[in-house]
This record gives sequence, C-alpha cells and structure tokens, in this order.
Amino acid sequence: MRKQIPNILTLSNLFSGCIAISMAFQGNFKAVAVWVTIAALFDFLDGMAARLLKAYSPLGKELDSLADVISFGVAPASAVFILLRDFSFLPDYPEPLHLWIPYLAFLIPVFSAYRLAKFNIDERQTTSFRGLNAPANGLFWISYCYGMVEVISTNEYFSYLTLILIILMSLLMISEIPMFSFKIKKLALKGNERQIILILLMILLVALLGISGVAWGIVAYILLSIAGRSKEKSTVK
Repeated sequence: MRKQIPNILTLSNLFSGCIAISMAFQGNFKAVAVWVTIAALFDFLDGMAARLLKAYSPLGKELDSLADVISFGVAPASAVFILLRDFSFLPDYPEPLHLWIPYLAFLIPVFSAYRLAKFNIDERQTTSFRGLNAPANGLFWISYCYGMVEVISTNEYFSYLTLILIILMSLLMISEIPMFSFKIKKLALKGNERQIILILLMILLVALLGISGVAWGIVAYILLSIAGRSKEKSTVK
C-alpha cells in the first residue's frame, strides 16, 4: 500500500483536472484556476512522495504524464476554448472561420502530450527542462483566462493576442530552450538563486494582481531561464 501513495496522489491530480474541465464548460474561470492549482499541488506531492518513500515505478511515470495531459493540457484548453467561443470579439473573420477559430485552443493539449512523451524519453531532463514544462504552461493559461474574461470582449486585439500566444506557448513546450526546475534540492542560496527569485516574484505578482499574477509569474520564469542560459554562454566564452 505504501508504494501506491504516489499513484493515488497522481490520480488525484487527474481527478482535479477533470473537475476543472467541467468548470470551464460552465464558464467558471475562477473555479478552473482553483482546480488546476489543486492538480498542480498533487503533481508536486506525488513526486515528493515517490522520493521520500522510494516508490518509483514505470506505472507511476506513465500515470503522471497521463494526468498532466488532462490537468495541464485539456483543462486549460477547455477554458481557452470557452474564452474564444463565448467572450471573444473577432469581427474581421467570416462566419465559418469565426466558428472554427476557438478550436485552435486544443493545440494546447496536443503539444502538451508531445512535450510529455518527449520528456519521458529524454535523459537530459532529469534535473532541468528542455522547453516549457506542461504544468507551467497550464498554470499560465488558467491565469490568463481568468484575467482576460472581462477584457477580451471589449477589444479585438486581445483575441488576436490569445491566438498568437497559443502558437507561441505551444512551440515553447517542444523547444530546446533550457529551463530550470522549480525544485529546491538543498536549503542554500547558492545554486537556487533563480528559484528563490521566481518564488518571490510570484508571491509579489499574486499579491498585486491576484490569480492573473500567475501568468506574469510564468512569463518571468521563461525570461529567467533564458537569461540564465545567456549568462552561462557568456561565462563559457
């Protein structure tokens, strides 16, 4: 039973993601944000439990990816779909195209699935990531939808921005850009500078902007990763 604890936590992640999907189709973006955040908490805890209990297994690895596709791929995509279908203002598109545009949101789980499958077979991603990880992308989108629901219907440019971001964030997930892990492996400042800066920034942004601050925190994470990589290259030179 002890070895099943991480799997139970992983399945709780998936269960939370399913609830988030149902909330998205009710247009309740706040509830989507809450349940995807709960899913992210379970996603963090299952890895921690596996390490503490030494309960690693091939089954757990596969379950984790399947749960992440639902919680950080399908759930955020459902929110983006509803945002574009029910709240967006796209007057320049002809009617048939206007009806199909919202379905581009489901590129998010498509690229998330590819990214997670790639992660599972990429031995370089044991201590860091190549490309934006699926949970970070999912948290970006649920925060973005919550913040944009009152704005997107008043300005057509926010609709265009959403479509551009779908493409950009999807490509970031399968890119080769090195990105640091959120995990703090030891209680020391050295080696954890970017993680600590990100935590402080995230706290500040959420305090100032609420749920919408999470999206800006993910943008900060991407920029910190790119800046850290540039610094490493300049040091080598």
